[in-house]
This record gives sequence, C-alpha cells and structure tokens, in this order.
Amino acid sequence: MPSTTRPPEVGEPLEPLPKEFAAFMRPELPGLMKEIGAEVTRAYPVYGRLLNGPNADAIRQGVEQALYAFVDRVADPGKNAVLRDELLRRFGRVEAYEGRELDTLQGAYRLGARIALRRAKALGRQYRLSPTLILAFADALFAYVDELEQISREGYAEVQSRAFSEVPARRRRLLHLVLAAPPLPQALPGLCDAAAWRLPTDVTMVALRSPVPEHLEAGLADDVLFDLDVPQPHLLVPGALTPERLAMLDAALAGSHAVVGLTVPLAQAADSVRWARRVLQLIDEGVVADAPVVRCEDHLVTLWLLSDPALVTHLAAGELAPIDHLPAGRRDRLVETLRVHVSTRASAEQVGALLGVHAQTVRYRLRNLDALLGDRLAHPDHRFALEASLRALHLLSRDAGE
Repeated sequence: MPSTTRPPEVGEPLEPLPKEFAAFMRPELPGLMKEIGAEVTRAYPVYGRLLNGPNADAIRQGVEQALYAFVDRVADPGKNAVLRDELLRRFGRVEAYEGRELDTLQGAYRLGARIALRRAKALGRQYRLSPTLILAFADALFAYVDELEQISREGYAEVQSRAFSEVPARRRRLLHLVLAAPPLPQALPGLCDAAAWRLPTDVTMVALRSPVPEHLEAGLADDVLFDLDVPQPHLLVPGALTPERLAMLDAALAGSHAVVGLTVPLAQAADSVRWARRVLQLIDEGVVADAPVVRCEDHLVTLWLLSDPALVTHLAAGELAPIDHLPAGRRDRLVETLRVHVSTRASAEQVGALLGVHAQTVRYRLRNLDALLGDRLAHPDHRFALEASLRALHLLSRDAGE
C-alpha cells in the first residue's frame, strides 16, 4: 500500500494513520498478544505470578482490549473505548493495592509497544509499506501508550486518594497476598496484626458475578475479606460455612449471583476461588443450572470431568475409535445407549425406558457394541475411561445446545 504523503519535516506532527492500515494490523493481534505476554512476564516476573493467579482472565481481557481498541481507533477514529478505560483503571488500582509504584506497569506498557512496533516493521517489509507510514504508526503507538498510562494512573490515584481507614486498605492488600501464587509470605502473621484480622486455618472463597449490588458490603461480617472493585469480584470467609455464616451470606448476597467455593486450607484459597469461577463459567455455558447462590461441592464431578475439555475429547475419541467408521446417526445412538448403560448399570428394560426405546433395541445395540469394542467393556481401566469420557461429552453437549 504505497503512501502518497510527503515525509514530514522535523518537528512537524504526523498525519493520522490511514483507516486501511487496520486491515493489516487486525490479523496480527492474536499472535501479538501471545508474544507480548511471553516477553512482559519474562521482563517483569511479578506479572507472571498475576497471570497464574485468580485475576488472570481479567488481565488478559485488559491487554486484549488495549490492543483491539488501538486498531478499532485506526479503522474508526470516533469509536469509544469505555470497557478498555475501565479495565486499564483497574490495572492501576491493582498496582496500588499491591504496593507497587507505577514504573513497573509503565515499563510493561512500553515493552508491549516496542514489540508491536517490531511487528509493524515486519508488516511493512512484507507489504512494502511506506517508511513514512511506519513512522506515523510509531508516533501514534507511543502517543497511545501515553494515553494508556494516564488512564491507569487515574485508577492508581483513585485508590491512593480514597478516604478509607488504614485497616480496610491493609485487608485488601492481605487478600491479594493470600490469593497470590504460593507459598504464602512469611510476613503474613504480621500483616494480619496490622490489618486487625485473625489468621484462619481454613477459608471459604465466594466468586461473585459483576456488577455487585451496592448493599452487599454492608451486609458482610467484619472478618470477611473482599475485593468488589475488580472484573471478577470475590469474598474470603474465614473457616467453614456454619449456619450462621450461611445466613449472613444469604442476606448480604440478596439480589446478586454467586458461587461458593470449597472450604480449604488458607494456602489453597486461590484454588477455591478458581473452582468457584469455573462453576460461574459453566453456568454461563448452560452446563450447570443457574441459581442466586450455587455451591461448588454440588458440582465436583462436573468440575473434574470438564477441567480439560480438549483432553476429554481426545480420550473419548481413542476409546470410541472402533465405532468411528459408522454412519453418524447410528454412531450417536450407540454412544448414547453406551453412556446410559455404563453410568446406570441398569437392565435393558430400564435403559430402554430412559432412552425411550424398546428393551430389545437396547439389547441389539449392546450386542453391536460388544462386537465393535471387543474387551474394552470388560477391562476395568477402559470401562472407567469410557464412562468418564461419555459423561463429560454429555455435559459438553449441553453447552453445544444439542
């Protein structure tokens, strides 16, 4: 795409990027995100810890919004970036909560910009773009980074200027440390003293759906730690959920949706909130039934079976390979009959009633399965693998709306 613009004089502002340039940039964004993630976490290990913590999805979403908003602005200069701005302010808040200066975040932004510029130069060579265009891109990119830094600075300053007492701020910091990658810091008991919070042996995490009702904070017990100003809000309840604790949560969570994680040792708090957030995701996907408050302990098998859907699919493909050559309709009927048979251990009559077919049809299908699968149904390991993978595929089929 040759440029007809003349090279700018020294000190002369560059012209806006042509809208067509967005078409070159957009296909590069997924690969650019991975490259930026790898190089930033190598240069700033603290972000590697955060990307393996409970806020990983929110961080990745913020990076994605920052990149895509830049390309959207090139294609449509008038497009707003409200979501991007809110996520970047939250980046600034996190830096303040974790006690870091903004230099680290600014350095990460600028490293990302250098990686993007390197990718743009490669595009320029590939498509024989004008050097003036690449220069204009660099100028716009680093001006954009200044904008990102300013928005994050607003979130950072917001935390610092809030008229909170020292104890709530320390408790927020304490919650961040508990949910960080293990091991727990040795200074944790001292931080608990400063935050006027008794260090518990066990905790129960609660994942909330955003936005959180304004009344929620006021209904929480004094010893509940919380972070409600993040994309994935959450609570930490010391100890197990006694009837009194449950009554407190029911009242505080009225009007909101939440998933209660498992009660775990303090060092496993991040696992508890991760499982709770996964159940929230499964609710969104239609796998788990929605309710105002859902408990992880009621869905442990589902969590386990769907912990790695891609792996389950490969496992099922291997176990069901002997029937893969059959026509799709016949294969599906055999698979569904096999799923009900191995999961219920019921008689042909009962399986037929569950499937809505005659018992003789079930017996015919099972004889076919015996012939096709050989000794897999009798071998304990294969039978277990078949049952687990078939149950998981059945759960996934709900997500697909089948």
